[in-house]
Amino acid sequence: MTIYFYSAREKIYGCFSNFSQHGFKLDGDWWITSEHYFQAQKFVETDRLWFERIRDVTTPKDAANMGRSRKHPLRNDWESVKDEIMCRAVLCKFQNHLEIQEILFATGDELIVENARSDYYWGCGADGTGKNKLGKILMKVRGILREQ
Repeated sequence: MTIYFYSAREKIYGCFSNFSQHGFKLDGDWWITSEHYFQAQKFVETDRLWFERIRDVTTPKDAANMGRSRKHPLRNDWESVKDEIMCRAVLCKFQNHLEIQEILFATGDELIVENARSDYYWGCGADGTGKNKLGKILMKVRGILREQ
């Protein structure tokens, strides 16, 4: 069986979404969602004010939109570090919320897929040929947490 998720509003697997309201402290700052953390990291070295505005914005949708803005310079190494940054955020989120850690463990060894129809990098894409990087990170985090 494959576990599909997308929206933070989903009853069971909504917690797998980066928009889920499971905050955590990482790198000395409080993050409302993993989306906030991920998007802000694009600017940590290049535009500290924009970084802080993303951290402090109310919704993950706003954080995502701000992070996708190209009016502010991205850090030079973004493409090479973005997967590791996402993994750190997802791991921290699940380490700090035991109730969602249990949901992750309950998936057993099943494949986890972000059913993002328009995202061929983090999700599976419309035709299922996407890289599903977020799903792979969730499975990696599941393994790390099992070992702890």
